[in-house]
Amino acid sequence: MKYVLAADVGGTNIRTALIDPAGNIVSEQRQQLNLSACGNSAQHIVATLVSFLQPQAKQATAIGIGFPGFFHGQTGVLAASPNLPALQELPLADILKERLGCSVQVQNDALCAALGEFHFGAARKSDDLLHITLGTGVGGGLILQGKPLYGEGGMACEFGHLCVNTNVDAALCACGKRGCLEAYASATAISFLYHQRTGKTLDAFAIYQSACSQDPAAMHLFSEAGRYIGEAMATAVKLLDIRHITISGGVTGAWEILQPSMIDALEDHVISPQQGHVSVSLSTLKDQGGILGAASMAMGLI
Repeated sequence: MKYVLAADVGGTNIRTALIDPAGNIVSEQRQQLNLSACGNSAQHIVATLVSFLQPQAKQATAIGIGFPGFFHGQTGVLAASPNLPALQELPLADILKERLGCSVQVQNDALCAALGEFHFGAARKSDDLLHITLGTGVGGGLILQGKPLYGEGGMACEFGHLCVNTNVDAALCACGKRGCLEAYASATAISFLYHQRTGKTLDAFAIYQSACSQDPAAMHLFSEAGRYIGEAMATAVKLLDIRHITISGGVTGAWEILQPSMIDALEDHVISPQQGHVSVSLSTLKDQGGILGAASMAMGLI
């Protein structure tokens, strides 16, 4: 049996899996891997990644990697990575191919999650898909007419940086702008806003538990996040006339609180012929979308 090796590189961890041609995960590993701790050295970052991938690469015919950054189309050239500023205009796929000894495809991690959903998940019968990731940050990936959309600079579908609040006191985003969706709907933002409004320091899951116990501040935060997500979805729907949206990530654990305000805002903000025609669903792949999307690249499905 021939396998591909898929990797999903996060901010502080990495997941890898050997996957068969049918998309079945044969073996999987998760490990802490904080590439930002490698300092301002591209060589050190790449060497750390190679050393982790090398043992499993020996069992694979090709490798696909979801990586946090912006890539120039399918070239495998990393334009930039906001959390790894040492990596700019780096031919990452070619470097890894040379060091690992087999074909390597690398792409933005959120786009990989969209590819996984498109090929193996809830969007298998769709030609177009907007996939949204709600985790530490907020990301997005677009599939249009069966093809991933990259953008000229590799930054297509920066969904988390759509502006949802234009007030002068809007929440400040990590990108330096105010009012971005990520500043309201990411796990980081929910924790920060809860502390700002209550003085209590809790992570997003604990805040969700408080919301389930009828804590008004926690309930309001998740309802507000849902509303802003719905407004951002409506912007995408009006721009692209896209009808299939899937969502993954840890924040979706609060789906029963997020969903009502999300759908209400979506329906309120799309134009009337689009109302009632947009399907919004949770990922059926749970946390495996990025891995399976990376595998689809290694299999040559894009």
